[in-house]
Amino acid sequence: MGKIGIVCSILLLLIGCSSAKRNLQRTTQTVLGSPFYENQFTGFLILDAESNDTLYNLNSTKYFTPASNTKIFTLFTALQFLPEKIPALKYIAKNDTLYVEGTGDPSFLHPYLMDSTAFDFLRGHRNIALYLNNFEENKFGPGWSWGDYDYYYQPERSPFPLYGNVVTLHNTDVPNVSPSYFLDKVVPINYTLQRELEKNVFYFGKSRKDTIEIPFKTDSTLTRTILEDVLGKKIRVAAQMPSGVKSVLYSLPSDSLYRRMMHESDNMIAEQLLLLASSTLSDTLNGERVRDSVLNHQLSDLKQPPRWVDGSGLSRYNLFTPESIVHVLHKMYRDIPKERLFDLFPTGGVSGTLERWYPGNPKPYLHAKTGSLGNVHCVSGYLVTKSGKTLIFSFMNNHFRHPSSEVKKRMQRIFEEVRDTY
Repeated sequence: MGKIGIVCSILLLLIGCSSAKRNLQRTTQTVLGSPFYENQFTGFLILDAESNDTLYNLNSTKYFTPASNTKIFTLFTALQFLPEKIPALKYIAKNDTLYVEGTGDPSFLHPYLMDSTAFDFLRGHRNIALYLNNFEENKFGPGWSWGDYDYYYQPERSPFPLYGNVVTLHNTDVPNVSPSYFLDKVVPINYTLQRELEKNVFYFGKSRKDTIEIPFKTDSTLTRTILEDVLGKKIRVAAQMPSGVKSVLYSLPSDSLYRRMMHESDNMIAEQLLLLASSTLSDTLNGERVRDSVLNHQLSDLKQPPRWVDGSGLSRYNLFTPESIVHVLHKMYRDIPKERLFDLFPTGGVSGTLERWYPGNPKPYLHAKTGSLGNVHCVSGYLVTKSGKTLIFSFMNNHFRHPSSEVKKRMQRIFEEVRDTY
């Protein structure tokens, strides 16, 4: 092809892209300019991952409550600090005793992750001393709803989680309770509460056939007692770790934790991942410390620094802009192979919290994280168009009074138009 032909091809391509961009903007504005959006706050930013061209921008520098879109920042942080396998615990052997310190690893005896590395390691030692005073966090994050203490999505944070810090209950011929330590603490009646506020007394009626998870109250004595029960040996709580270099025991692949956090929007794993990340900075487990480190270093170029108070997004104190979320998504897109990155996010019509929304036609096209609280619904991630382009977006809806399903329908209309026309 001659020079003139090449120039003509480039011009036609630019004209086509410009036309597609105008169509996308016109269709999007038609939806977002409707009366449906008059009494809510909406922010939407979408850009081309390769050219960095902004395709649509509405309130992208305004702050919104992100809900579980916060987990995108938690994922970024974990990817910066954690190795390929999770640091399950730190330890020092002195004389005939194994001194163990928690790293915040949420996978120990977790009902879904099914990893036994740390369990097998501890079972192989006769004398164990457990140190739990390296935890410098409150059990609940700032701004969490106190009334949700007995719901599965709000377990307590702790330095050495066990069983995901929840009791799993199911009625069979005999009550099925895990961990079995709590068997005699389950009252077989239907009650308005699932657990007493200040103690581990649970309510689960005999007629119930569902499986539920209820957070239990954590403390050092309970942690030691449950470990003694499952390991079949006495364990003492140490006042301090002995001096010396600590070894680290590694367990399951880190991606398995990231995938569950993102696909199932697992709040407990999100919170503990920040503690895990902080364990690589020092022996102290403190989520605020690692958040500050990320914002001051890896994300010092954010134009709108967020108010970021937890790992899960349970708190309404969190404030993020669409532009900041897209910025972090773009960083991950540049640094992580696309196949691995997209696998960590739920896929529209296929997996996780997107399984029932945004299906492909025919192939899946959306890889994104949802975020939902009362009157809040956000979706941020990656959109692959029919022409093969990857777009990065953050679509945030706050303070709406409509059913969230109506909000999602309009978002889906916009996503499909972008997919089909750009």
